[in-house]
Amino acid sequence: MLMLMGAARHSHTGPIAQKILSHQPIGMGATELARAIREERMTSRDVVEAFLARIEQVNPDLNAVVFPLFDQARREADLADAAQRRGSLLGPLHGVPVTIKESFHVAGTPSTIGLTSRRRELLDEDGPLVRQLRRAGAIVLGKTNVPQLMIWHESTNPVYGRTNNPWNLERGPGGSTGGEAALIAKGGSPWGLGSDLGGSIRLPSHFCGIHGLKPTSRRLAKSGQAKNLLGLEAIQCQGGPLARRVEDLELMLRVLCDAPPGTLDAEATPGMPAPSSDVDVSTLRIAMWTDDGYFPVAPAIRRAVQEAADALRARGAKVESFQPPRVDEAIDLYLGLVSADRGQAIRRLLAGSQVDPNVRKLLHLAKIPNSLRGAVTAALRFAGQPWLARLIRAARYGSADDFWQLSYRRQVYEQSFMAALAKDGFDAMICAPHALPAMRHGDAVDLMSAAAPTFLMNLLGVPAGVVAATRVREGEESDRPPSRDWVVRKAVRTEAGSTGLPVGVQVAARHWREDIALAVMQTLETAFSQRPDYPLAVW
Repeated sequence: MLMLMGAARHSHTGPIAQKILSHQPIGMGATELARAIREERMTSRDVVEAFLARIEQVNPDLNAVVFPLFDQARREADLADAAQRRGSLLGPLHGVPVTIKESFHVAGTPSTIGLTSRRRELLDEDGPLVRQLRRAGAIVLGKTNVPQLMIWHESTNPVYGRTNNPWNLERGPGGSTGGEAALIAKGGSPWGLGSDLGGSIRLPSHFCGIHGLKPTSRRLAKSGQAKNLLGLEAIQCQGGPLARRVEDLELMLRVLCDAPPGTLDAEATPGMPAPSSDVDVSTLRIAMWTDDGYFPVAPAIRRAVQEAADALRARGAKVESFQPPRVDEAIDLYLGLVSADRGQAIRRLLAGSQVDPNVRKLLHLAKIPNSLRGAVTAALRFAGQPWLARLIRAARYGSADDFWQLSYRRQVYEQSFMAALAKDGFDAMICAPHALPAMRHGDAVDLMSAAAPTFLMNLLGVPAGVVAATRVREGEESDRPPSRDWVVRKAVRTEAGSTGLPVGVQVAARHWREDIALAVMQTLETAFSQRPDYPLAVW
């Protein structure tokens, strides 16, 4: 059994952190809570009650927790306290509350992923990642909201309704792990379990001002959760943690990897990530870019990446500008792969369920015959709508041979990208997580192109996280020139009124080097958390 990790290597002593820590225990990180319970400074029941009270306070506005397990959590907390009094062996998460993305299988709950046909299908057992958390002593408080079928970046569906961003209720928290991120940012949970196929952990973390990590593809089990794009193997959906402390991301990751012999999911790769404490950040070479040449990034996010580079240089790291190769090609490959079946898997899943308007819009795009796509894209470009034209062109479908060729081109692209990093000896990367701050409700499908920075890391399969960095300042909302393109106009609409919204920085590393990604994220958390505009939490 993985033992509890030691004290945090960096303390949060800034003014914002001091304010947050005055709201104990809901202001404490999961690692701190585990230590406090173990040292009998708090009981599990007291901690659980504090978070349940916070959920009751904030959830009416957020609609983040959609399937509560409050009475069960209280019973489990009492059992945890009784076990501790008996002197039983304690797991690393003993008595610590956690929340779970709705897609993961939790005994006694449905995993609807927003399908009305599944709302009464209660599961008999936990999935493997949830079992790992429980085995380590965690107590599940409930499940959190997602988009229908988890295929776009706003958490709304016909089963549970819409989740709101904790910083501005008129905006979304992102998706598909949006309910989880919104709740953590508002202090309703110390951390949570999410999943990521196209930014689904990282974008909600960016939009809500918290941290999140997508591990290397195939690091963790894929079974034990509801799936959407059935049969897609070229790009892997990967479970991972979200939290308000980077040290908590690492603790949860290590717990999720610590499967007993003989119980490891066949789709997971054995092995424990090296500890980030072994990484000397001053020895790292880090690639950075504020513009990947695809969708232009908002001023506040560009500033955040530049400030991250400065903070890492101050720690001795060598941070150099890098131009990622052929990002247009990479995003076309990503979109082509996820839409290669013309939406047939989604249509099968939707049978018998009410369809969300956002899903209907995506299906309409997928149904355009290939024979008409050239004419449609040409007409859109002539009308000044190049972004929609690009999306329709990329989302072509074809034969099995076409799909195989797409899959092979993805492999070639991954190899060329990693070779470009190796040529200059780069260990890690920092860049934008998304081109925009939190989007207004209803705009996520139209602004899909703005998520290119996270799509890239999913295509590569590398470990990638988002660390909360700063907030949009007055006078830096937008610098986009006027445009007829309605996607660009929606981007400007998103940026308008965004002052005060949180933004993050994306950190990635080579395959299987979560330790390096986490060490860089920890360094950035320490630097950013000392500043007055650090978005640690919303109170």
